[in-house]
Amino acid sequence: MTLAEAIKKRIWALMKEKNFSQYDFYTKGGIAKSTASQVLNGTRERIAIKTVYEMISTMGVSLKEFFDDPIFDKVSD
Repeated sequence: MTLAEAIKKRIWALMKEKNFSQYDFYTKGGIAKSTASQVLNGTRERIAIKTVYEMISTMGVSLKEFFDDPIFDKVSD
């Protein structure tokens, strides 16, 4: 699994857990709709850590909490 795939899956899991929609990133976090869409649909191969931070902090998740997940043990790129 690539790092981008792991990030995408982890964000989707957190969105489900926190009942968060794609639209919430724009309305609550000011994140461009196109950016959120590219990350969540897997069309962005390289995701800046700043983008990850902006998305997860909008959901109230820290970087430590985000990356402290077994899904990142499966990254092989």
